[in-house]
Amino acid sequence: MSVPLYQAKAEMFRTLGHPVRIRVLELLQDGPRPVRDLLAEIDVEASNLSQQLAVLRRAGIVTSYRDGPLVMYALSTPDVADLLAAGRRILGSLLTDRDGLLVELRSRGD
Repeated sequence: MSVPLYQAKAEMFRTLGHPVRIRVLELLQDGPRPVRDLLAEIDVEASNLSQQLAVLRRAGIVTSYRDGPLVMYALSTPDVADLLAAGRRILGSLLTDRDGLLVELRSRGD
């Protein structure tokens, strides 16, 4: 029995719902990176990064491969970068709307 599409989408968004995972995906938008580079950019313990990378890999959002002694990570599809860009646009719109509301509330003095 297959999972309903809305349930699969919810699971994907739950997978993305961690700040370290989002940061990893942002860094991988520019192309594959070795774990050591990700560690240098993200302020977490190596074990925590490894755990978060494993979650992303199991979900199929990132892929990994060996390049000599390095373990490289990459986005599994450019659509992941598109999703991050859409998230930025939505967040920007929400924040703009909230800022406008805050200005309006302050100016009305009700």
